[in-house]
Parts: sequence; structure tokens; C-alpha cells
Amino acid sequence: MKGLPILAITAGDPAGSGPEITAKAFAHSEIYQICRPLVIGDVAVMEQALGFTGLENQIRVRSVKSVEEAGFEPGIMDVYDMHLIEDPKAMGIGTVNAVAGEAAFQYVVKAIDLAMKNKVDGTITNAISKEAINMAGHHYSGHTEIYADYTKTKKYCMMLAHEDFRVTHVSTHVSLREACDRCKKERILDVIEMSYEVCRDLGIENPRIAVAGLNPHCGEHGMFGNEEIQEIGPAIEAAKARGIQAIGPCPPDTVFSQAIGGWYDIVVCQFHDQGHIPTKVQGFVYNREKQCWNAVAGINITLGLPIIRVSVDHGTAFDHAGKGDANELSLLNSIEYGAKMADSRRNKQEGGSIHGQAPDHSR
Repeated sequence: MKGLPILAITAGDPAGSGPEITAKAFAHSEIYQICRPLVIGDVAVMEQALGFTGLENQIRVRSVKSVEEAGFEPGIMDVYDMHLIEDPKAMGIGTVNAVAGEAAFQYVVKAIDLAMKNKVDGTITNAISKEAINMAGHHYSGHTEIYADYTKTKKYCMMLAHEDFRVTHVSTHVSLREACDRCKKERILDVIEMSYEVCRDLGIENPRIAVAGLNPHCGEHGMFGNEEIQEIGPAIEAAKARGIQAIGPCPPDTVFSQAIGGWYDIVVCQFHDQGHIPTKVQGFVYNREKQCWNAVAGINITLGLPIIRVSVDHGTAFDHAGKGDANELSLLNSIEYGAKMADSRRNKQEGGSIHGQAPDHSR
């Protein structure tokens, strides 16, 4: 295992389903074939999660104070113990609260710190509650903004993926009215370039990048809006001039079916729901008869960072916390993607060193 990338896995909101999902992921011994996993969280919370999931006799928790102390052995969960929650029962499982929000926030900050110091090769994040971290006094709208702030990154974007279906976003957590105002050539070109880079990281030599329009039917030559003419089209032409195979503007009502059919490697979307809805329709499968989720798959990657960040593509599932029935598939997908990206970055570094200097995306 010595040559495998080290991945820091944050436990997520300790009052939510993240710790249980993490426990279930560690029951899949095959993750040790692609990475060396290290949980960032609290030992007491992770031991409680093993109890909720019935895995307490299958997996043992080992508290570590540094990455170097971790043994990375199947059957043993190495936990970088933050000592923030010693009594998880008093915290209030399944509730939105400031104590859990503070812990979840500090788990993320520690993972970023370890990655920025090249102690780990990538970070994998479980879900946090935006409300809880704001209750704790940390005013961020999500993981993406925390990572951008703590890594001093100015140009970044969100990517969602389910298997080989991938989308990136020009804007995310803003109102739809503001999202239209953010549809500008320079920003769209940045997202096209970041989409190109991540596809190359994933081993796609000449990625085909579809760029979705903003308006119905891409505006019908200005009848329903002119963003395609004034902003999106020029960004595509600028990308082509840089040797990127950018295609569009593509009508949003058909481009995703085409991507599923293999026409494109990734789709640049203009706002949050334009990309989130098709991805979750692909990855989230609900069983009507059994009234449960057969699959909650898909991942979330922040592009443009100097470090790797891959996340589950679902929320905290407070209603499932403590029941042991939360689905770990998205976390397993995230670990797989993170390991692949870490390997790719390592191979690009001079001499093949795992802990090389990360590129600077702070400009």
C-alpha cells in the first residue's frame, strides 16, 4: 500500500449520516486497493457510527494524532481525532445544531490544512449542513466556498459526475436572477478551461466539451435572450482558439441526453439546477415498492483548487441519522474518483513523487 495516495475523508456533520456512511465505506476492503484512507473526525462519533451500522465487530477505530501514525490496515479505521465531540449522545443526533456545525467545519479545515502541507494527496468530504456551520459562526454557503477561501483560490467551479456523465457550473449557490447576471464570457471561458483540465486529469486525451445555453432553444437567435450571442458564443470561440474542443451553445433541453449517449465528455452548465437536476436523475434511484433509495450515487468535485477535493453528491440526511440505513455508494464513488485524480497528478509531477508541489490556482 505504500505507493497508494493518502486520502483524508472528513466525517461530515456528526449529527447527520456522514459518520455512518463512512463506517459503511470502510467495510468495503477494496478501497485499500486504491488508496490509504484517513478519517478526519472524532473517535467517539465514529465508534457510535459503527454501532449504528452494526459494524462494531468488523471494524476497529484507531485514534491517531498525525498522518504518520496511521497504519492503513483493512479492518482498522484510522481516525485523526479532533477531540471536538467527546459525548455524541449529548450532541443531538439527527438535529441541526451549532456544536455539530462547528465540528463539521473544523474537520474540513483540518483536511485542507493537511492537503496544503502535502501530508495527504487528496480530500474527500461527507455532507455538511450549511445552516449548522452558519449557526456556529462560519458564514459560508458550502464546501466549495470554504475550500476557495482557505486555499486562496480565485477561479474555481463545481463539477458533478455520475460514472462518465459530467457537468460543471458557471454559477451555483446564487439566486436564479443573479445566475443570469453571472453568465459572462470571461467566467464561462474559465469554466471551459477547468473542465478541460479535469477531463485530462481523468485520462481523456482530447475531451469534447459541450457548453449549454442559458435560454430556451439557446435564445432562438436573440428572440428569447441574447446571452448566447454576446457571452456564451464568444467564450466558446475563445476556447477553440486555445485548442480546446468546445461545442455549442447547445440547447439545454437536449444536451444532457446527448452527453448520456456519449456525444460529449462533459457539459458546461450556466447555473446550479441546470447541472444538478440531470446528474441526480441519473444517480439517485428510488424504489417505489420498497419506499427506499436503491442508489444515491454521484460525486461533487471542486475544480481550480491547488488540492484535490471530491465530495458526496447528497445532503446530511438527518432523517436517516442513527438508523444505520444511509447509502454509502456516493462516498465510494468519491473515493474512487479522488484516488484516480491523485494518481494522475502524481504521475505528472517530476520524478513521480506523491507529495509534490501543487499548481497555483490562486490568481
